[in-house]
Amino acid sequence: MVYLCLLVNEKRIIRRSKPVAGSCSRCSSGASVAEMETVMRFCCIPFYWKSWKAIVCTFCGAFLKSYR
Repeated sequence: MVYLCLLVNEKRIIRRSKPVAGSCSRCSSGASVAEMETVMRFCCIPFYWKSWKAIVCTFCGAFLKSYR
């Protein structure tokens, strides 16, 4: 019997953020515009990454809107 095990990991990292006017629709807390980076790794070797911007709640961490 042969078992094939693939380890794939995805991380979302906030590079920079700055406050924006408005509030979160879920918890009514403040929001911020963040420059995000998504990194996918296969056995600790990064093979895919993408940078994008999103409006994120500063309290609950919900993604309110993304700009890809």
